[in-house]
Amino acid sequence: MISKTREKLIEKGLFITAIFSIIAILLIIVFIFREGFPIFQGYGVTNFIFGMDWAPSDGKYGIFTMIVGSLYITFLSLAIAVPLSILCAIFMAEVSPEIMRRILKPVIETLAAIPSVVYGFFGLIILVPFIRSSLGGTGFGLLTASLILTVMIMPTIISVSEDALRSVPLEYKEASLALGATQWQTIRKVIFPAALPGIITSIILGMGRAIGETLAVIMVAGNVTQIPSSILDPVRALTSNIALEMGYATGLHYSALFGTAIILFFVIMALLVVANYFHYKKKIVIGGGYL
Repeated sequence: MISKTREKLIEKGLFITAIFSIIAILLIIVFIFREGFPIFQGYGVTNFIFGMDWAPSDGKYGIFTMIVGSLYITFLSLAIAVPLSILCAIFMAEVSPEIMRRILKPVIETLAAIPSVVYGFFGLIILVPFIRSSLGGTGFGLLTASLILTVMIMPTIISVSEDALRSVPLEYKEASLALGATQWQTIRKVIFPAALPGIITSIILGMGRAIGETLAVIMVAGNVTQIPSSILDPVRALTSNIALEMGYATGLHYSALFGTAIILFFVIMALLVVANYFHYKKKIVIGGGYL
């Protein structure tokens, strides 16, 4: 009787915690939309989203260049991080000796715990001068920001992907090897497809951190409101725009920054919806036996 009562109390406690989490998220969303609505009403949705000029002192609040900058930084960092992270996860899960895995695992987890300002300082002191001297330009730009984000999101993708690979039932591997497949064929044809939904989840988590990162991007991206014509050009992300100008913004400028947060919210939601669609689609196909 006591154990049943305790179990019910735990269930109620977890339910209340979940409800409070949902309420907190809804309150944040309501606050952001309430503060950002005046910019859409006073400046126009189309002018705000597709405007090419951001000059609050002149009454110009176009954020299209920053939307493009955020997407460029995110996708370039993912293009570099995803192959490296998946290969590292496969190595740790299926190839490396146990002693090496015990060394690599805490090192990668430590990388995930390093504050973003430290990554920003690393990029500022090491990457910016290196890119400036070897590739040209100022060193502050799309490539530098993407490289910093690559290092920042790799630990997340590696850890989750490795867990997904190691969670594949051992019978899959044994059956493949028993049929004469090599280790690499087993990894490529059996283990990797079975773990793909979890790997896609890791990419979603990495993408969420990449597009939401602020401080490190501010320090190395250059923060120029333009559509870059090369990977060496400086860019400004949506998050950087909010952080740089929120301290002194007033009136419509203040509302425009909250409007930027609303657009960032919708961009993230759109990317997550697309990624989750492929995640669940692949999960259903694998569940149906189409490996």
